[in-house]
Amino acid sequence: MPRVTVIIPTYNWSSVLPFSIKSVQRQSFTDLELLVIGDGCTDDSAQVVAKYADARTRWINLPTNFGQQSAPNNHGLEIAQGDVIAYLGHDDLWLPHHLQTLLAAIDAGADMAYGMTELVAPGNQDPRSAPPAGTYRPGIWVPPTGTVHRRDIVQKLGGWRDYRQIDVDPEADLWKRIWAGGGKIEFVPRLTAVKFPAAMRKNVYKTRSCFEQSLWFDRIGAEPDFELTELTRLAVTGQKQFDHQSYGKLCSNLFNESRQRLWNVFFAKKGGTIRARRKFKGLDRAPS
Repeated sequence: MPRVTVIIPTYNWSSVLPFSIKSVQRQSFTDLELLVIGDGCTDDSAQVVAKYADARTRWINLPTNFGQQSAPNNHGLEIAQGDVIAYLGHDDLWLPHHLQTLLAAIDAGADMAYGMTELVAPGNQDPRSAPPAGTYRPGIWVPPTGTVHRRDIVQKLGGWRDYRQIDVDPEADLWKRIWAGGGKIEFVPRLTAVKFPAAMRKNVYKTRSCFEQSLWFDRIGAEPDFELTELTRLAVTGQKQFDHQSYGKLCSNLFNESRQRLWNVFFAKKGGTIRARRKFKGLDRAPS
């Protein structure tokens, strides 16, 4: 049996799959299986996975579209053979040491471990890391792409919840439930993943571009000091924010207050945030 099960949930964006799949294949830790799980895909994702798969890879397509990664992730948990689960967004990338680094924290006693994930914004905007601070605090957003956890602890909690039944992102909800249940959550101070937030890229599911993933995949493979380079960029960005902390805090408070007012007007019902994101990304038909 493999030690780790990697789950890539996907929906109708086959052009990015070669890069996420190859990102798993070039991990320094190799005792794994990869489950690429379609959320009711109707494009050529099956053919693309077959082209790039190795013996450790399985393609599964759910019969209906759920509209968010919770259902593919839960199906992956049900059929996983590994005792550790890792998630990778279909449009995200791992650095080669991702699994090896986070598994060391699991082996040291953690139930869940996460590293730093660089968030790549469109254009020339400054990069950010997620989460911005290391120590886990209940409710903070930790991208699934940057996370591994023991399979049994999440199965005991009932898995991922339906986004339409909760008021926060399903991943923030799940991490909080792990913590509330007594799970040990450890931050690993390494950059291990790169994320291209679809919520920052309007109509990305209509254009289905993959040029960013291609560029960054090649950089990760070609630059020996890639992690150091990107950590330096993140540190410089953080220093600029620190120098203007008071002003930034004021702007942040004003922004958050305005955002909350808009939330109350437009997205009061459960699942509203994800429905709004789906529309922005070009997924116009949100499952009911």
